[in-house]
Amino acid sequence: MSGATDVGRFEVGELPRGRSIRRFTSATTNQRAGAGIGELLGDVYYAAIMAAIGIGIALGVTGTLREALPDADAGAGAPTVWSLPGLSLSALVVAVVVGLAGVVLSLAGRLGPVSAGGPEATWWLPLPVERRGLLRPAVARVPAGAALVSGVVVGVLDAGVLAAPGGRVLSTVLAAALGAAVLVLGASLGQTLDVSRRATSVAGDLVLAGAVVLAVASGVAGWRPDGLPAVSPLGLVGLVVVAGALVVAVDRGLERIPSRSLRAGGAVASQAVGAVVSLDTRELGRVLTDASLPRRRRASRLRLVRGPSSALVVADALVVLRSPRRLVLLLATALVPALVGTAPELAGPVGFAIALVVGGFVATTTAAEGARRAEMAPVLDRLLPLGARDVRLLRMVVPAGAMAAWSLVAFGVVGLWHQDVPGWLALGVAAVPVWAGAAVRAAYRPAPDWSAPLIATPMGAIPTGVTSVLARGPDVLVLGLVPVLVSVFLGRVHPEVVVVQTVLSLVVVAVATTTTTLAERLGLSGESPAAAPGGAR
Repeated sequence: MSGATDVGRFEVGELPRGRSIRRFTSATTNQRAGAGIGELLGDVYYAAIMAAIGIGIALGVTGTLREALPDADAGAGAPTVWSLPGLSLSALVVAVVVGLAGVVLSLAGRLGPVSAGGPEATWWLPLPVERRGLLRPAVARVPAGAALVSGVVVGVLDAGVLAAPGGRVLSTVLAAALGAAVLVLGASLGQTLDVSRRATSVAGDLVLAGAVVLAVASGVAGWRPDGLPAVSPLGLVGLVVVAGALVVAVDRGLERIPSRSLRAGGAVASQAVGAVVSLDTRELGRVLTDASLPRRRRASRLRLVRGPSSALVVADALVVLRSPRRLVLLLATALVPALVGTAPELAGPVGFAIALVVGGFVATTTAAEGARRAEMAPVLDRLLPLGARDVRLLRMVVPAGAMAAWSLVAFGVVGLWHQDVPGWLALGVAAVPVWAGAAVRAAYRPAPDWSAPLIATPMGAIPTGVTSVLARGPDVLVLGLVPVLVSVFLGRVHPEVVVVQTVLSLVVVAVATTTTTLAERLGLSGESPAAAPGGAR
């Protein structure tokens, strides 16, 4: 008798199809989840009610703003920054819709758009089965989300801002939803042809930049459309046909998508969802930004580094300079007050106040990317021989420099409108530390305390103190810009206001460099200051 074991013969069955594996996985997951159909319907109902309430509030706010603004005919003779026809409200809405298309295409490139998350990539991709049945839900996931969000946003703009009739709003919403789905499906088709995700995201960024150019050109040329372009029923049918053709083409090319592309997109999507659920805007921005960066970076000899302080400042500057997207965003936000100043329906205290606060906060957050990354990975904060307060103070240098250049453009436009450029430039320069301090304070804000009592929301449970955490940064920004806002509504800059603004800027810098919260200073928190990133050592 030989030493080999005699194994009986057995028949090998056919390999299961990808569709059956996907259904088996879904059925097993639902069986072990412990949630019934009643809980699912309850969650869907709750989410739908909350979405309807949000849309109603948005329509009410936009309608109130529309009634507060002067009519197009009355605003045609209103003063603007330059002797130009000006930017109409309808042209601005068209530019916003074009920018929305760029955002959809850019996010599609960053998220895949066809991707496989961690468990899917681990268990499904190595299986010797066809991938079409496995990946078909992933093909519809991003287009459906883009269509839903785009339809809601465009509908609010058309109905709330432009006051379009109901039938036209319905056709516009359908066209926007189908157009967004076509854009994402086009990106998916490019993915099947091995088009890089970075190329797709860069194309979306270019479309977004084109929206800014369109707004500027409309203000120069005086283009005043009646509203968003009307889409006929035949046009809607054409969009449906194009979307269907793209679905078929993408479905046939799913086998050609490389596994590395599926895994990379799934990793980005998983991290982005986690950041949204945990309300971490820093992580969300980092994930979406890093997804479009080139793999090879330019080498730098760092000749400007002369010590620990200069090393920290140069590192922050390189983070901004090596991302063209951030530079374009800084320029675009600086042009927002200029666009408001050229729009007769928007040029005024309310328009300038919103443009300065919102545009400035976006710009200073963009320039403070180094501090935002340091909160997650405080490598330089720990290695360099610098105190925690000194680190935060040095982190303000790059945002301060960027906001100084930003203020020359933004406050210069306001000065032209009020015919007092020197006074407004002086006020803008005095407010630069406020922008920098708010950005650093927001970058180093602590994570929400998930051990606190929770509040149920459609996105899941969130802690009760999350609002105070998210307010760190915007709180000192609003308080520090009170002199600026007062001057905007008064229409002039008093010398005393510049002095008050300078004092408030120093106060904001002192608050932003503090490494402890008010509760910790009062002994109400048991957390050690050294436990937080950038904390005292």
